[in-house]
Amino acid sequence: MTQQNLLVELFVEELPPKALQKLGDAFASGLAASLAAQGLAAPDSVITPYASPRRLAAHITHVAAKAADKPISQKLMPVAVGLDAAGNATPALLKKLAALGAPADAIASLKRQHDGKAEALIYESVQDGIALDAGLQKALDETIAKLPIPKVMTYQLESGCELPGWSSVQFVRPAHGLVALHGKTVVPVQALGLQAGNSTRGHRFEAQTDPIAIADADSYAATLREQGAVIASFTERRAEIAAQLQAAAAQAGDNCQPVEDEALLDEVTALVERPCVLLCQFEPEYLQVPQECLILTMKANQKYFPLLDTTAGKEGKLTNRFLVVSNISPADTSAVIGGNERVIRPRLADAKFFYDQDRKKTLQSRLPELAKVVYHNKLGTQAERSERVRHIAHSVVQQLSMAQVPFTVEAKDEFAVLDSKVQQAAQLAKADLLTDMVGEFPELQGIMGNYYARHEGLRDGVAIAIEDHYKPRFAGDALPRNHTGTVLALADKLETLAGMFGIGNLPTGDRDPFALRRHALGIIRILGEKNLPLQLPALIEAAIAAHNDEALQLAFFNQQTSASAEPFAPRRLLQDTAPKLLAFITERIATNLREQGYSAQEADAVLALPLGHLGDIARRLQAVRTFAALPEAPALAAANKRIANILKKAETEGAIDAHVSPVLLQAPAECALHAAMLQVLPQANSHFEAGRYTESLQTLAALRDAVDAFFADIMVNAEQLDLRLNRQGLLKMLHQAMNRVADLSRLAA
Repeated sequence: MTQQNLLVELFVEELPPKALQKLGDAFASGLAASLAAQGLAAPDSVITPYASPRRLAAHITHVAAKAADKPISQKLMPVAVGLDAAGNATPALLKKLAALGAPADAIASLKRQHDGKAEALIYESVQDGIALDAGLQKALDETIAKLPIPKVMTYQLESGCELPGWSSVQFVRPAHGLVALHGKTVVPVQALGLQAGNSTRGHRFEAQTDPIAIADADSYAATLREQGAVIASFTERRAEIAAQLQAAAAQAGDNCQPVEDEALLDEVTALVERPCVLLCQFEPEYLQVPQECLILTMKANQKYFPLLDTTAGKEGKLTNRFLVVSNISPADTSAVIGGNERVIRPRLADAKFFYDQDRKKTLQSRLPELAKVVYHNKLGTQAERSERVRHIAHSVVQQLSMAQVPFTVEAKDEFAVLDSKVQQAAQLAKADLLTDMVGEFPELQGIMGNYYARHEGLRDGVAIAIEDHYKPRFAGDALPRNHTGTVLALADKLETLAGMFGIGNLPTGDRDPFALRRHALGIIRILGEKNLPLQLPALIEAAIAAHNDEALQLAFFNQQTSASAEPFAPRRLLQDTAPKLLAFITERIATNLREQGYSAQEADAVLALPLGHLGDIARRLQAVRTFAALPEAPALAAANKRIANILKKAETEGAIDAHVSPVLLQAPAECALHAAMLQVLPQANSHFEAGRYTESLQTLAALRDAVDAFFADIMVNAEQLDLRLNRQGLLKMLHQAMNRVADLSRLAA
């Protein structure tokens, strides 16, 4: 079969920029997959997607004009049904063959094959391969129907339909052209009321010709670039913009570097067909406004790239210059530059106005207004939430102080100062939600609180904590910078998780409107990476206690109600909140560990034990991985699993004391195991207490031979009661020692 390259393009009105790349990739991959399934595209076909603001296209190599004929084999019916005693075809067989369109002499060529139950008649034929026009039509219909369109648009067709002006179709944007070229030949397909041709349109203003004739499939991209002033490839256009940004920044001097924002770069790539990067500037006095505000307004509102200073000592400082990615490239760019500079000034002026106005009120003075902002109808206002966070933060500080050994006078003073900072920061952390700046740009919550706190002369630790209590905001984000921020971040996330789980508002599938998974991962990262001596179950209980505190609820109830109001009815979280929340966070830990490259068995072995200090998890995992590589590991893991089963069954009749009486040790194997344990366990425990988990498990490996001999020669559940209890106590002692670092039975095959 003749193979040539295929080009398909849908020319449409401006596509949604944030969805463009995804739409382009889906269009190309969908066409290629359908053609391959029909036998039209070769296994080694190369797919090249194209996506610009006004087109979706795909170039697919090695596409046949007609798929190869395919032999097919069909089981018709049992021989006893299809043929009579004389070997002639029955009416049922004749009817079946007629339905298949088989020729009259097909009966003689039928084959017989045993299907496991009876002998059946088999009809073998050759199915004609599908032609490209039919196959591409099918591929187009399927692909368009499955495109990940964020919002479908319905519009009426002007021509090419039964009722012009009345017949309607649905697509992401109105489509105006369809190109389908197999080599140089137009493939007669249609889509969205359009008939395929070989012409398209280029840049709205800078195309040399209109329409643009595409000579063949392979010349598509080059023709559009040369005659249409369009870089059709999303990837090429993105790379071109990135290169121009760096070149323009270099021309700006002053050691400038454009802000790094992959999402902004993608969006701008989806807005232009042939990019032209221009250097602009604004008045230096606007730099008095916090740069986060200026950067955000330039990026979010205007899609500009602010330029940052790279000079030593000024790294990351905003300059008064920015880059514009224009969709036109006139000989004289002054008008374009001037226009963009005029556009940005009102935006910057608004930011300066918001900043100046916000500073006229203190954060403290805004607190009463938080009582009017509903956080959740089942969890109260932002003011109540802030108070709960303050209570939880106080508990966190107390838990930290209790873990301090020895607890000296100096340590007491340090924790008192920390608690003071945390209490103040918790009280003020949500106050910036009521500012004009955060009202305009919610992304700046916390950041503006830091600026306003510093303006008011509050302690640096408090100001930083107000900003950092949202951290980590996303995967890979930095953790809080100081102790105050760390405690407050934990408290804030615990409050959210406990509250949402306590009212049954759990994440399901892809839906997680309150970002509970992100909050859980934030807690895991803070506890683990900062190696805090905090117990997760205790933290959860403190969060639940803050929610269930009736005195706190009553105080807000009295503030917000009159004498004629309904009587006070305390809120309480669901009784199963703690175990569900602990399981949820544990699951997040397990998922996170698997993403880091640990096996499911390694993660399960560590997480099977009650969660202690999360900072220990990494060391425990390394110890388990090292232990698993030892030749003794499989046997000891299997023995540990066996011991666990024995003890579980035995403890149904009562608790087993991990105690051994040497007098009751009779058989050589149990005496040998006890002697080995007396020698090995103190060393293993010493390593464990010192936090040397790897050495602890490696020491236990010396017990393998004694354990194997014990199970080979000893019947644990002896008829004699004292003997049975002594052997169970021996195993209980061994089981406890082997499972201090991790549940080694989880490593058993």
